[in-house]
Amino acid sequence: MNASSVYRVVELIGSSSDSWEAAASNAVREASSTYDDLRVAEVVEMDVLIEDGAIIAFRTKLRLSYKSPG
Repeated sequence: MNASSVYRVVELIGSSSDSWEAAASNAVREASSTYDDLRVAEVVEMDVLIEDGAIIAFRTKLRLSYKSPG
């Protein structure tokens, strides 16, 4: 690792009707189209949306780091 590297961090929330894992994958896939050189995704929080007593969506909040250009 280069000692002069700089990394930035963003928080994203992914959602899925299937699982928390799929929600996290959706967030990472979307982030990879915007940010280059993703490094680490930390799960910050997981929750579900409920409608009429049933889970309708899983949500996963991620803190993603990526290498800053330059």
